[in-house]
Amino acid sequence: MHTIRDKSKLLTRVRRIQGQAAALENQLAEEADCTAVLQQIAAIRGAVNGLMAAVIEGHLIDHMVNEPEQAQRQQELDAVLQVIKSYLK
Repeated sequence: MHTIRDKSKLLTRVRRIQGQAAALENQLAEEADCTAVLQQIAAIRGAVNGLMAAVIEGHLIDHMVNEPEQAQRQQELDAVLQVIKSYLK
């Protein structure tokens, strides 16, 4: 499974996001400039988008490209499309 194989890389991304969120919390607590807060929010969003892209890519490769059964591919496609649609709302 791709999340197990890429566990270290994915955890590194999650920890980076946690650090960015903590920095945002500090900025808000210290009443930082609005521009700095907005930049931090944009950085967090970019990091989350990168994480989502990495997981989706691994999922598509492992479960769509390498999956031998057509029925299983369709189930995996339906599941990932549902997640993508909810993410983009």
